[in-house]
Amino acid sequence: MKKFLLSLTALLPLLVLSGCNMVVFEPQGPVARSITDLINWSLIWMLLVVVVVFGLFGYIVWKYRERPENMEYEPPEEHGSTLLEIIWTGIPILIVIALTIPTVTTLYALEEVPKGYEEKEPITIHVTSADWKWIFSYPEEGIETVNYVNIPEDTPVLFKMTSASTMQSFWVPALGGQKYTMPKMETELYLVADNPGSYEGQNTNFNGRGYADMKFEVLAQTHEEFDQWVDDVKEKAPKLTEKEYEDLLKPTHLGRMTFSNTHLSWVNHADPDSKAYTNPELYRGHGYQGKIFEEEDNYKSEEINENDKHGHDENIENKENHGGGHDGH
Repeated sequence: MKKFLLSLTALLPLLVLSGCNMVVFEPQGPVARSITDLINWSLIWMLLVVVVVFGLFGYIVWKYRERPENMEYEPPEEHGSTLLEIIWTGIPILIVIALTIPTVTTLYALEEVPKGYEEKEPITIHVTSADWKWIFSYPEEGIETVNYVNIPEDTPVLFKMTSASTMQSFWVPALGGQKYTMPKMETELYLVADNPGSYEGQNTNFNGRGYADMKFEVLAQTHEEFDQWVDDVKEKAPKLTEKEYEDLLKPTHLGRMTFSNTHLSWVNHADPDSKAYTNPELYRGHGYQGKIFEEEDNYKSEEINENDKHGHDENIENKENHGGGHDGH
């Protein structure tokens, strides 16, 4: 029984760690590769420390164990070894230096256009986190999406991020590390996708129940597919009104939405003087989960009524044609 319990105890950490996001070890862009290299470098040093410490622990326990021939042995009191104390103090300092230098170098490098892409013109996408959705604005293309973002492959993308409500965390594990979005402030993050593909992003900040489902898709397309998507949105997507945008910011879970204009003409939440759009009365003690829309994307659906097409619906929560589609594929 004791052996069984010991084996079960050893397996418990594996069961817990099995839920970890292992996508970070399959990087799909230069930013993610830099972070993965840094993680691997840290793991090597941690493994070295663990092996040495546990090895010495086992050796000492075995060598100085109690045996019949030393039962009455009483070791003399000693001052200690100055050399050993210098060694076991110096080694941790060297390990910290070995971890600090590449960490600081990598973090500063991530603030710039990824190496090898300096000559390519990045596209700019504004990211606004809200309760409980992600809003992506393309100021150069004049379009806006909710809960998904399409980007061209092999092209640096500058995400300018802010929040309409609480501080949240923007993370696409396959493409890069996380960065916070904060109201009335702006943070920047460069990402590049090497090849076309679909990658999941999410909010990793512990804000509460509703924020756990703040997920979005990053769809990397070929340049031809991306340009065609932009043209389709400009031609088919409805216009976003200011009233509709304010309703959209209320705490609700939404599907996908697409518009042929952006909210940046009314408000930039990164501006310190911008209006606050929090709705504390709608949380109902943090139990209000909003409404989930599972229909086709609003500009893809063939059943959009005329009010939806022109963005005149007064209540987003009652729309029937928002959400759920996989636009851009």
